[in-house]
Amino acid sequence: MKRMVIVGLALLVLALPLMAAHAFVGPEKCKMCHKVEYTSWQATKHAKAWNSLKPAEQSDAKCMGCHSTNLPAMTGVSCEACHGAGGDYWKMSVMKDQKLAIQNGLVIPTKEVCEKCHNKKSPTFKGFDFEKSKGLVHDVKKK
Repeated sequence: MKRMVIVGLALLVLALPLMAAHAFVGPEKCKMCHKVEYTSWQATKHAKAWNSLKPAEQSDAKCMGCHSTNLPAMTGVSCEACHGAGGDYWKMSVMKDQKLAIQNGLVIPTKEVCEKCHNKKSPTFKGFDFEKSKGLVHDVKKK
């Protein structure tokens, strides 16, 4: 019980800056319009990132930040871990205008976004190639 309280407090502290900016809505909201991406994401290491941690690592702040999305609500690395909290951009009325969506919190992932987790601080880091890795997160619709 004491451990859970400590974990909860650590997560709250980590999430405060994010909560102040935009609310997290969860991948189910994204799925409403992005079925192809959602379905392919489910089979990825990102979706299963939380489950790859040992129980002790699941309470380690150094691990939680990269193996979860806005804990404690969402385990695994879902849409908003890379694209930003969607509370203000997930609706179609905003998403149909990319500039407006970005103004409302949408992040277009760059190498720098990915390298916040895929870096030498990770104990399992084996190098990172952004161009090769882009297609591993989810299928991308052809425009």
